[in-house]
Amino acid sequence: MGSKALLRPPRLNAGSRIALVSPSGPVLDREDLVRACELCRELGHDPVLGANAHRRYGYLAGTDPERIGDLNAALRDDEVDAVWCVRGGYGLTRILDQVDYAALERRPCALIGFSDVTALLLAAKQATGIVTFHAPTARQPMTAFSRRHFTQVLANAQPVGPLGRLDPPVGVLAPRAPRIVTIRGGVAEGPLIGGNLSLLQVLVGTRWLPEMDGALLFLEDVGEDLYRVDRALSHLRLAGILERIGGVIVGQFTEMELGTRDGALPFGEVLEHYITPLGIPAAYGFPIGHVDEQWTLPIGLRSRLDADTGRVEILEAAVT
Repeated sequence: MGSKALLRPPRLNAGSRIALVSPSGPVLDREDLVRACELCRELGHDPVLGANAHRRYGYLAGTDPERIGDLNAALRDDEVDAVWCVRGGYGLTRILDQVDYAALERRPCALIGFSDVTALLLAAKQATGIVTFHAPTARQPMTAFSRRHFTQVLANAQPVGPLGRLDPPVGVLAPRAPRIVTIRGGVAEGPLIGGNLSLLQVLVGTRWLPEMDGALLFLEDVGEDLYRVDRALSHLRLAGILERIGGVIVGQFTEMELGTRDGALPFGEVLEHYITPLGIPAAYGFPIGHVDEQWTLPIGLRSRLDADTGRVEILEAAVT
């Protein structure tokens, strides 16, 4: 599977029809589905709830046929303008090879989510060239910050511009009370590629990982102790991934234990161990991941990282 030309989905307009699907973990509270539909309406869009979005099969949101059935039905529906995953959890890697990528390429639509959804976002980018969106899942209450940025990226056919820790000019978003730490200074440009570290790691060696040459790699995770984060980064290094990238944007690693019974290490020291020898710009602490206030990041879009000022600039429009 070679690299495909960049494909942009249509922007979201008032009245856009958004399919709400659960391709990963189950929705444990039916109110989450109500909230997802309400959020769509608050954003000015019409929700289309997947037939199996409420299902539960152990730790999955229904059986594999039920989950892939909803996802592919949405991709094949010419009336659907975007597919928004209700939650993450686990399950997409079980059905990744059954996704109807041809339908997505025939009629592009925005794929939205994060966490376990990283697998779908990266695979769709690799299979079709489409820009996908690392963004809050539909069941999450969206803060004003997250909502503004979601809309700015998905409903505006113009470059988003700079994001970061400095006081922004009018119309530019910045994280509230940011603490972004420079690992190695400098400026780098390249396509944004990344998401959940655990999911990106499991795609290494498969046909679903996008091209990484010159990429600005962004990472986040939740509930992974530091030694497992260390192990995942070592896998990326040993697989030759890290030596190919142009910059590193580290988001939030939440619910992470720094030590084991054998001892502990600082998170920053582990990052420096893998990143500093690369000689590329890198910083951590960005609003990406399992936090209330998140950026919406367009995967595959050319961007610029200024690791000295803690800014990321999206250089192209993400939608048409």
